[in-house]
Amino acid sequence: MAPTASATHAPATAGRRTAMRHRTGARHTVGTRRHGVGFVLIAYAFLTAMAFSTVPTPLYPLYMARDGFSTFMVTVVFAAYAVGVVVSLLLAGHISDWVGRKKVLVPAISLELVAAVLFLTGTSLPVLLIARFITGLGVGMITATATAHLQELHAAHRPGASMHRFELVSTGANIGGLGVGPLVAGFLAQWVAVPLRTPYLVFAALLVLGLVAVALTPETVEERFARPAYRPQRISIDHGDRTGYLAAAAGAFASFAVFGLFTSVAPGFVAGALHHPSRALAGVIVFVVFGGAATAQGLTARLSTPAKRRLGLLAQAVGVVTLVTGMHTANLAAFLVGGVVAGIGAGVLFKAALGTVAALSAPDKRGEALAGLFLIAYLGLTLPAIGIGVATLGFSAVTVMTWFAGILLVLLTAVALLARRRPGAR
Repeated sequence: MAPTASATHAPATAGRRTAMRHRTGARHTVGTRRHGVGFVLIAYAFLTAMAFSTVPTPLYPLYMARDGFSTFMVTVVFAAYAVGVVVSLLLAGHISDWVGRKKVLVPAISLELVAAVLFLTGTSLPVLLIARFITGLGVGMITATATAHLQELHAAHRPGASMHRFELVSTGANIGGLGVGPLVAGFLAQWVAVPLRTPYLVFAALLVLGLVAVALTPETVEERFARPAYRPQRISIDHGDRTGYLAAAAGAFASFAVFGLFTSVAPGFVAGALHHPSRALAGVIVFVVFGGAATAQGLTARLSTPAKRRLGLLAQAVGVVTLVTGMHTANLAAFLVGGVVAGIGAGVLFKAALGTVAALSAPDKRGEALAGLFLIAYLGLTLPAIGIGVATLGFSAVTVMTWFAGILLVLLTAVALLARRRPGAR
């Protein structure tokens, strides 16, 4: 019997399908490789941007000595940065969900580059205020956007893989970057000429490389032609688990309260109350606090979220008490140990918060959910630091730090109680 037409063409059809599968597989391999490289590039850009945001931290005492700034004025400059972050998070931190991640990251890093140029032009208070505000605008656009971009690049590069790598790299770039900035700036200010210019020149070059890194990275969000009506960022707790989101947000606020202390007034306390004016030392202190936070995030990767939260709360409480004890006794070692332990607690607690929100939010609202979390976190970065600065106008640094410790302990207790109310909490 003669073969049918379908039987005659079956081998050829099968061959074409096999070839198509091979081509599709090759494209997929190339795509995942590009996403893997992009993951590294965005991590670099994220770390560099966050590092730049804390470059002035060890330099504040130099500004104070040069122009007679008080601790209160330092917190005003810091507040300008924080206001920029909050404004940016409210207005632009969430729009990458529909315009794409790269279309937000490029202008955000460009804003930081503009701020670097401003820092290079002068040291007067108006220049510092404007430059810090612009830095804040850039950071507010970067935090949630870069975090969401890293999560999507990780998922595209390693489909079905654990989220530990994403959590480690994203929080490491964020928190680790906050520590790298003061370390580099502190050493440059201590041993390189023109200490109020050189750090900004170095980071301007690094930010340019960050722009190149973003340009080379694949986009992970398909731009919508029918975009939703624009509205400022909402602080919404409706992301699948309201109690879980509230617990995460409260933990992020408490964590960033510690980070805000060390990125604003702590170097001044070390130089004044503890009588150690070295800029390199100031940079090292901030670095070890954030370095401890980033290291602890890596070492606790396998812990459950409730375990991370408990560890973070305990370490932060013990660290803050030790830190204040060091101030009361004028003991630099105790101050440093307390700062490191508090930083470890803050880092672990923030990692638990970030992982919770990234996991419970829907993909099309991930940027919004993360922007809301960072908005609350940066309020924690801002409000306590400003309160400390205002309080130092009428009270000693030691007294103010004691109050700070007491209020933070109350807040940490509230976080623990809130977390226990979450369904399934252990």
